[in-house]
Amino acid sequence: MFEAAEVGSAIDKKTWEREVPKLRAALLAAQRELAASRLSVVLVVGGVEGAGKAEVVNELLEWVDARGVQVHAIGEPTDEEAERPFYWRFWRRLPPTGRMAVFVGSWYSEPIIEHAFGKGGDSRFDEMMDRAVAFETMLSNERTVVVKVWLHLSKEAQHKRLKDLDDDPATSWRVTKRDWKFAKRYDEFRDICETAISKTSSAQAPWRIVEAADRRYRDLTVGRIVLDAIREGVERDRAAGENAKPTPEAPKPRRSNLINRLDLDKAIEPGEYDDRMDRLQGRFGRLTRKLYTDRRSMAIVFEGPDAAGKGGAIRRLQRSMDARAYQVISVAAPTDEERQHPYLWRFWRFLPRQGRVTIYDRSWYGRVLVERLEGFCAQADWRRAYSEIDEFEAQLAESGVVILKFWIAISPEEQLKRFKDRETTPYKQYKIGPDDWRNRAKWDAYEAAACEMIERTSTRHAPWVLVEGNDKLWARAKVLKTACKALEDALG
Repeated sequence: MFEAAEVGSAIDKKTWEREVPKLRAALLAAQRELAASRLSVVLVVGGVEGAGKAEVVNELLEWVDARGVQVHAIGEPTDEEAERPFYWRFWRRLPPTGRMAVFVGSWYSEPIIEHAFGKGGDSRFDEMMDRAVAFETMLSNERTVVVKVWLHLSKEAQHKRLKDLDDDPATSWRVTKRDWKFAKRYDEFRDICETAISKTSSAQAPWRIVEAADRRYRDLTVGRIVLDAIREGVERDRAAGENAKPTPEAPKPRRSNLINRLDLDKAIEPGEYDDRMDRLQGRFGRLTRKLYTDRRSMAIVFEGPDAAGKGGAIRRLQRSMDARAYQVISVAAPTDEERQHPYLWRFWRFLPRQGRVTIYDRSWYGRVLVERLEGFCAQADWRRAYSEIDEFEAQLAESGVVILKFWIAISPEEQLKRFKDRETTPYKQYKIGPDDWRNRAKWDAYEAAACEMIERTSTRHAPWVLVEGNDKLWARAKVLKTACKALEDALG
């Protein structure tokens, strides 16, 4: 694979001076088209030590409007990053619509380095490569153009480059002990990098290997790769246009399904409820404090019909915890900033640190519920969301997040009763509006979509718990009891 990038490709000064102005003008024009499109661009710059990754990025920033580009040099994770899933620090750096982000060091760096030094094993490495493909495929489906370039040097060329830099007092600072350490393992890195590239070069995000021995050839080639990727992405997006305009879905629920089979008559007496809640809240408070000592965190998701009692259940959880150790994320229509990123971005950014809890009042499941049923996304988008959500939750669980998902179910009759109560009670009137009545008219469609969602996304590490919600006291007690049990199982 790399032999093709060891042929001595070079560009003379005259050609460089002739081609660079044309490339620069074309890049600026493409950048203007990108800014006016629905696309963003992620550029991954990888390669061997000494190949000039930083030099390439600096040259590119000379040729484009740097105000539209974010550069991220990814090194060792900070304490904040180490306390969250591996991909958290990449998700939070994704560019908004119309802009480009450059990653010098990426989601490939750590798996390649670990494997080169014998950590993790082949199966772990393969898993990380599969995860990289899934991540890039999702970005591509969410209108992010993923450009990956690998700057290659032969063993001899790398040694010469590092020695030349090290011998020059003006550039010796650029060569570290780490660079020489990696250079000594050139053959191991070469084999592993070839494997990584072959496993992760896809139609949506292909790798482009660039010979880096000649600076002018290297920089001009990378600039042209970026230009072609932006142009092709903008052209594809234009062609798509409004052809895939979403249409609302109206699925029908099965006569007997996992929601309508629930016994909604379950209830608890107020006196028994008070005694039980005192015990459960104390138990939950102690367990959440143990999250810190065990270096774990927790994410709790609440979904269900309007007026099902999600807010009341959440408040009972809140009362059990130290206010400094949790946050509640109330999910509504995405903001302008959130619309400019892939739909999971706004959920990744609020993931809890170790020792903390994030409660989501509605969640990423909006993609397969409200967005599906109201026609806010295309059928292909919500259909692929099931596997994307499973992958998201698998990463959370793998990093030590205890995940619990509640669907609080009520009957249509109980919902109507609560709606009318909200309309006639002054301090509850803010809870009711036209959207609630409109969603109620689609009761069957929401029930069918919820059943499909639960069946397809309830996993061992992120189970759905169905809560009988007609009696609010019963629902609140069941939520707390289930949350305590989940923490006890996870924390031992």
